Amino acid sequence: MTSNVILQSELTCPECGHIKMETMPTNACQWFYECESCHALLKPKQGDCCVYCSYGTVPCPPIQQNQSCCS
Repeated sequence: MTSNVILQSELTCPECGHIKMETMPTNACQWFYECESCHALLKPKQGDCCVYCSYGTVPCPPIQQNQSCCS
């Protein structure tokens, strides 16, 4: 059920501080994200399942639903 799941998250690049609103995928985890400003390749922090959980304003859909994320 995805009725209460938020799909929009603002990703903030830890390298340059660039912020971009992105739509999170509901059927896959996103392990990598390239900053469109400085082109840094973001990877999840240790213990996080995806770039949205590490650098976004909203955790990924599986985490929002209290499920395990892809691993």
